[in-house]
Amino acid sequence: MVVVGQVGCGKTTLLHSLMDETRKISGDQTVKGAVAYVEQEPFIISGSIKHNILLGKVYNKELFEKALKASQLEHDIEKFKKREDTVIGERGINISGGQKARISLARAVYSEADIYLLDDPLSAVDPQVASDIFEHCIQGFLKDKLVVLVTHQLQFLSKCEKILVI
Repeated sequence: MVVVGQVGCGKTTLLHSLMDETRKISGDQTVKGAVAYVEQEPFIISGSIKHNILLGKVYNKELFEKALKASQLEHDIEKFKKREDTVIGERGINISGGQKARISLARAVYSEADIYLLDDPLSAVDPQVASDIFEHCIQGFLKDKLVVLVTHQLQFLSKCEKILVI
């Protein structure tokens, strides 16, 4: 599902509500399954790229490589001298905004969650990379999962079956 709306219309609040992080005035909600959240401002810690993706989970080489491929990080990793062992500075100071967003997305993919809440991870990357992520990750690797993609970009609407405009 893609949720589209202008800046400030409540798209992020919708995701926070699904994670039970907002004050409920009335009604009930139930979310069943493990949830992975990719935030607008990627959470990056000082440590290696691998450490940022695993974030405490046990290393599985095959899953790690799939996460890199799905998030379009393979080419970036190849450019780093120490590959995935390259150390990222505090808050990702030595990598681009697009690389931060894709590391956060790779972390979500690696988590093997049931539900993926994606808060505009495509806005930090160029249009071709965004299209590749949409095709290979969201509609590819995560095709059998529940994915809620929040965005203000309209270019992906024609490729979606379920759209909510707010």
